[in-house]
Amino acid sequence: MQQYDLSLKSILTRGAVSLFEHLHCRQAARWLNSELPEVHSRRADLLGESPEGTLIHLELQSTHDPRMVLRMAEYYLAIESRFGRFPEQLVLYVGEPALRMAGQFVSPELSFHCRIMDIREVPADPLLRSDSLDDNVISILAGTSDAEDTVRRIMGKIADSPPERRAEALTKLSILAGLRSLGHVIKKEIETMPILTDFAEHDWFGPRVKAERAAGERDLLLAQANKRFGTLPDWATERIDSLGAPELKRIGLRLLDVNSLEDLFN
Repeated sequence: MQQYDLSLKSILTRGAVSLFEHLHCRQAARWLNSELPEVHSRRADLLGESPEGTLIHLELQSTHDPRMVLRMAEYYLAIESRFGRFPEQLVLYVGEPALRMAGQFVSPELSFHCRIMDIREVPADPLLRSDSLDDNVISILAGTSDAEDTVRRIMGKIADSPPERRAEALTKLSILAGLRSLGHVIKKEIETMPILTDFAEHDWFGPRVKAERAAGERDLLLAQANKRFGTLPDWATERIDSLGAPELKRIGLRLLDVNSLEDLFN
């Protein structure tokens, strides 16, 4: 959950204005230190304060926790203990399986209720129409009848965004895509929409792009060498497997000009 958690917190604390409207949740004017005093240290996911002074506690959950409502009760009391005010609370469920966490418990001495909402209750279209790139990116988790079309529209929004925002937005989109098993769709769109001119140098995607290119060039060279010289001996296959992209390209160009495998590698 950690990489999803960091991306979601970054989006929610910065500019997902339209999303908050559809969550029917106040938007914080400022975000507070969310570590709460307890016997053991507990840190809320997001704790903010509205312009009117209402505390807003937002928990992000990608898995089902049968004790979630009890955890929220603990937060509720701990926040009051620290700030002297009870918060408005929302558990925002972002996982892929259907939501099945209860939002209420009742005991002989106490009852407690908190709002638990599946982000898919928010339609993707308003988030995609938003002027906020954060709204656009998080729409990959929202409700849609065509997930692949939603990805394409998000990619278009990223392509139209300022160059300095594109790499960060694309990284977050790719991380969140893991919550919906849509990584292959993003990869396909990236190949047809070069929205980053320095894509191969990007710190998150660069290594993956270079590795995939090298693997493709390696497979092509193996196929061509097999066709030219017949089944390759193990030493030749191992030699090709050990080569980087520049060497693979150089040897590939030599393939038609040499008469033997030994000459190919010299």
